[in-house]
Order: sequence, then structure tokens, then C-alpha cells
Amino acid sequence: MKVSAKEIAGELLNRLWEHYILRVPYAKKYVELVNEKGGKVVNDHIALRTFNTHTGEQPEGIRAIKHILNCLDYTPVEKYTFTRKKLTAVHFEHPDKMFPKIFVSQLEVEKLPEWAQRLIRNTVKDTPYILSDSSIELMSVLNKEGELPRIAGEALVSDLVQYFRRPWDIPRMEDVLKLNDVSQYAAWVLLHGNSVNHFTAFVNHQDVAEWPDLETTCNALAAAGIPMKDSLEGEKGSKLQQSATLAVKEEVEVEGEDGLEFMTWTYAYYELAQRGYIIENGEEKLFNGFLGEQAAHLFDMTKTREN
Repeated sequence: MKVSAKEIAGELLNRLWEHYILRVPYAKKYVELVNEKGGKVVNDHIALRTFNTHTGEQPEGIRAIKHILNCLDYTPVEKYTFTRKKLTAVHFEHPDKMFPKIFVSQLEVEKLPEWAQRLIRNTVKDTPYILSDSSIELMSVLNKEGELPRIAGEALVSDLVQYFRRPWDIPRMEDVLKLNDVSQYAAWVLLHGNSVNHFTAFVNHQDVAEWPDLETTCNALAAAGIPMKDSLEGEKGSKLQQSATLAVKEEVEVEGEDGLEFMTWTYAYYELAQRGYIIENGEEKLFNGFLGEQAAHLFDMTKTREN
């Protein structure tokens, strides 16, 4: 019995989602509310963050994620630049449009002040490549043949799941706090590495009669006690409207002056998106891309008054 690249991708996404909702109770509550209404939970996209600098044995920047997506039938579709935030990004799509898009961004480290560049590079320069040799071989086979024996596919998924975490050593508290002054994105990646930054509900496929759009959905979540972003990104009826819960905070481990300590920091939020229609080659279709200014605002959802 063999499993296809699509089945392996689907299982990986399911496992990452299971891990994510354990850490983000707002997303879990959304699932419960939608299920109570007899609706569907479909994710529009997943976001990941990276450093575009030498990261030891792990590929740098977007390539750290792209080389995995390549063997799972995902292909790059569009590039984005966020000049003020010193970020670039690419979004990837699967041939099955019900699979979530994957939005991968990278911090252009060389555009930070020299002291910040040194601080990041010193932390990540000895990063190990945390996939096993057997998984590397399996990805190569999957890339060429599009399928694997079931047991091999299950082993690959289990190994890939643990890739989506921080791969470098525990950072120093002092470094995180200093970096945060110039880039909260940099501080976040130093702490969380390859961890999923957020999943996004695809409101178009929610199928809850009482919540026909993004605004009614966000209002319902707020009424249920979920802390929400105070405004929607994008106009009603536009090609993309977005909002989000606030980010949950976690106790993260850092190196303090006297050894390991814990400090409170943001982890992830749950985004919600409603897509509008565009005309392309004379056909009406859902807009599948992202809008730079709106995405820039959502990067800030991991920023709080405390950090």
C-alpha cells in the first residue's frame, strides 16, 4: 500500500493543526463554535517566519520551508516585499484549492543594524538540520515518484512535524529584548523558529447561516469571549478582508544571567479571511493572493504593549 504526496501533505497539515490548536485556545474555541452551528472549519492559509541568513545546516530563509513544500506538490505563486518591516515573502499553493495556501516570510537580516545582525547570527549559526537522513532520502523519493510506501510516509510525516519548532539553541533573554526594540518579528523568530505563526479560517467555506461574512463571524467570536483585533482589514465586498484574534502568550524558556529562566511572550493568533471575486482571463474566480498593506498590519499581531 502506497500513499501519495497529497495524502502525506494532508496528514502533515492535520498534525500541525492539532499541535497549533493545543497552543492557541482561541482557535480551538472557534472550532467548537462552528461545529455547534453545524458549519465547517476550513483553513485559508498557514503562515511561517524565517531568518534570511546563514542558519547552520538548515537552509536559510524561505528555503528552509520551500524545500519541504517542493515534495508535497506545493509550488510558489507570488512574491511580496514589505520594505518598512525589512521582510520579503512568498505564498505557495497546492493543486487542490481546498488545501491551505502557505505564506512564508523572511527577515532580511542584513538590513538590520550591525549589532542586531551579529546577535541573530551568533544565535543561529550552528543550527543543526533536524530532519533525519532517512527523511531526506524519503523526500527525494517522494519528489521523483510522487508516492511512498505507507509506513515510510507515516515515518516522514512524524519527522516533518518536529521540524516545525525552534531548531537553534535557547536564546538569551537580553538578546530577545534588545532585538524586539528594532524588530518584534526578529524577537519572535529567535524564540519560536520554524513554529507555525498562524492558521487562518476561510470564512467563505464556513457554512454558518448566522455568520454569513467576516464581520458577523468576528462579532460572534467577540461575544463568545474571544479577544479580537479591534478592526477589519479591507473593505466589505473587496477581494480580501481579514481579521484576527489577539495573540496568545506563553511562558518561553530563555537564558538569563543565572541560567535558564521563563518569560512571557506572544506566540500565535488565529486569523480569519473572507475572499472576494476577481475577473481573470474573462472568468470570475476567488482572489487567491495577499495584499501587502493588510499583511503588514497582521504581522503586528504578535506585538503587544509588554513586548
